[in-house]
Amino acid sequence: MNTDPTAKQRKQAHIDLAFESTMARIQSDNRFIYEPMFSGNELNDIDLSIRFNEQEMNAPIWISSMTGGTEAAFMINHRLAKACQHFKLGMGLGSCRSLLYDNDRLKDFAVREEIGDQPLFANLGIAQIEYLINDNETHLIKELVNKLEANGLIIHVNPLQEWTQPEGDRYKKSPMETIQKIVELGDYPVIVKEVGQGMGKRSIEALLKLPLLALDFAAYGGTNFSKLELLRGSDIRKDNLKAICQIGHTADQMVEWANDCFESPENQTKHLIISGGIKDFTDGYYLTKKSKFSSLYGQASPFLKYALKGEDDLAEFIELQIQGLKTCTAFLDLNN
Repeated sequence: MNTDPTAKQRKQAHIDLAFESTMARIQSDNRFIYEPMFSGNELNDIDLSIRFNEQEMNAPIWISSMTGGTEAAFMINHRLAKACQHFKLGMGLGSCRSLLYDNDRLKDFAVREEIGDQPLFANLGIAQIEYLINDNETHLIKELVNKLEANGLIIHVNPLQEWTQPEGDRYKKSPMETIQKIVELGDYPVIVKEVGQGMGKRSIEALLKLPLLALDFAAYGGTNFSKLELLRGSDIRKDNLKAICQIGHTADQMVEWANDCFESPENQTKHLIISGGIKDFTDGYYLTKKSKFSSLYGQASPFLKYALKGEDDLAEFIELQIQGLKTCTAFLDLNN
């Protein structure tokens, strides 16, 4: 009895692809030690779950904030939220600024029905929050969180993006002062993130001392919103401001700096969302395991890419991420 009917075709493919698959000139990934002797490869029993904001997530994967306010954003956000619910992940919305004073674009962001009980966070920029504080309108933040049925607020800190944007906002107070004020006034969980350039050790250390739910890196190496703004502008702006886009810190650097602060009794932040330049699940596995904090890893562009392709492609991408994390857990040790 032939128990392997695909063997002939498979073995021929092995011969045809043997030369293409040689790794002789490709350096191995020296972040890991491969240990194949201690686990089966069915992987069903491997538990990747993590509690975030007292909610259960099936894997430490965060769909990072992207966009809102357009017809395309409606489809993207709702499709991502539906996938989040299916795979039990968490999600940050794009900037919700347009909802502060009217509900014209509410449908783009109102995804609670699709996401179910999974973590969902609204998002405002630091400049808008400073304006709201100055105008005694911080109640609008709470109203925003409520109308979206969100679990809390993401504050994105983006001075270089605003500076490179011709119509960008300006703010007078330091982001730390504004964030501290909102944490004191608000009764909802707060996440603080950058937008593609990360932040240095002093900023990390100061933020970890606040009672934040999470610090989201948005490190250098992923989507860089300062560069994005320059691409929108004139040639003279691109030529003369491009150097600022090359300033920033990688997720690897930021994990090390956060780890240096881990033992401090002043730390109050509960989680890290390690994002920015995360190419695949091996990056996510490496950085979350390297972190001493309870950590997730976040991506934006890959989720956007597959959400635009369709629900089936998005689901296959997420399933591969999860299975990849399980494979890493089973067979890889960190090469410390």
